[in-house]
Amino acid sequence: MRVAVTGGCGFIGSHVVDRLVTAGHDVLVLDTTDQYLNPAAEHARVDVLDLPALTAALNGAEVVFHLAAMADVEKVAADPVRAVRVNIDGTATVLEAARLAGLSRTVLASTVWVYGAAQTEPGPDGGELDEHVPVDLERSGHLYVASKLAAEMLVHSYRELYGRHFTILRYGIPYGPRMRDELVVARFVKAALRHDPITIAGDGRQTRNFVYVEDLADAHVHALSPDAQDETFALEGPTAVSIRQIADTVDRLLGPVTIEHIEARPADYTPRRISAARAKRLLGWSPQTSFTDGVSRYVDWHRAQDDPPAPPAPPAPPRPGR
Repeated sequence: MRVAVTGGCGFIGSHVVDRLVTAGHDVLVLDTTDQYLNPAAEHARVDVLDLPALTAALNGAEVVFHLAAMADVEKVAADPVRAVRVNIDGTATVLEAARLAGLSRTVLASTVWVYGAAQTEPGPDGGELDEHVPVDLERSGHLYVASKLAAEMLVHSYRELYGRHFTILRYGIPYGPRMRDELVVARFVKAALRHDPITIAGDGRQTRNFVYVEDLADAHVHALSPDAQDETFALEGPTAVSIRQIADTVDRLLGPVTIEHIEARPADYTPRRISAARAKRLLGWSPQTSFTDGVSRYVDWHRAQDDPPAPPAPPAPPRPGR
């Protein structure tokens, strides 16, 4: 199948491309950079806000995975107008280009952050939230959440108005090779390697259900299944990990380290118990990598970037004849 991936040279997108290529698909990467470009994929430098160029690029594809977005919440807060343009207008442009080019489906990258706006609290038994929990727009909170909710609404509107099929993938908190330096696991690892203190915002009891990026990428191959059409899936990590546990994991792998606490940051993600059962039931997907193994793989990758293997020695010159 010929598939396109917007943002296919980014952290998550590049791993998605790798998995799609490995699965035997013909992959077109749509990105303005080539930082982590898979050499087996075709590449087009197309901005997701350029409707004519995007429509032309998608011609001949069957499915587009839309991952291009402003995902750094600090940058979203610092430049809200650009965040709206990229995350909301960009999604509308991709949906329209896919419609004009006659694609069969658009797969949207969303986030478990949208559950922060869930209208329904878990029951007294501590039950988990699923993909059908209603959303209260007054609780959308951070602009990043609002932009992702708006993108999901656009996808549903294109289904209702134009009959355009979709799949929505709500990512858990990703980590692994190629992640941004600002992400918490990367920051802690880099601090430990520099022998600097690890800084924790708040008391460290905040938890995240981290999902290893290669596990997350695997879900995109499964999402091409007919069972994923017009469905939403939470791709949540398997186990809640506190920020302090991240520091302790890094300490075990790279320590000893010193840990310091600072004031908690505003508008941080408030975790909810989220079920990934639907993805397992319909797609046969569940994360396979333990947190410790994932951090260890990231450490190996990071060290390889800092200390790349030496190039092969040049061939020895021919010996002069006798």
